[in-house]
Amino acid sequence: MDFILGNAGMMTEKSLNYLWQKQKITMNNIANQNTPNFKAEYLTFEDELDRRLRLTGDKNRSYKDLREAIKNTKMTVHDTDDEFMRMDGNNVDVTAESAELARATLQYQYLIQSFNFDYTRLRTAIRGQ
Repeated sequence: MDFILGNAGMMTEKSLNYLWQKQKITMNNIANQNTPNFKAEYLTFEDELDRRLRLTGDKNRSYKDLREAIKNTKMTVHDTDDEFMRMDGNNVDVTAESAELARATLQYQYLIQSFNFDYTRLRTAIRGQ
């Protein structure tokens, strides 16, 4: 479907994948809140995308350059090794993780609604109604 929705569709797909993985990692952190020596993980994507977009330059940026920047951006999982909150070595902050999960869930729902709206408009344009 990339050929129909273009870079916006590809960006939506990457963002949805990122938010889905972020939810999974956050839920894993919450599930392991009582596991000794468990280190919370977090996922990054935005910084890498921003870096790749900056490399394409602000001027003379082509559709293909943007497409490659989006396509080649990868998510990265990081450990929070340097933060210790408890004596057992576990560093999961349940309050922060719960807030992050709620935030990621709302962002995911918004993107789904946005995609559905764009798809409905496209379908309506094709049908001519």
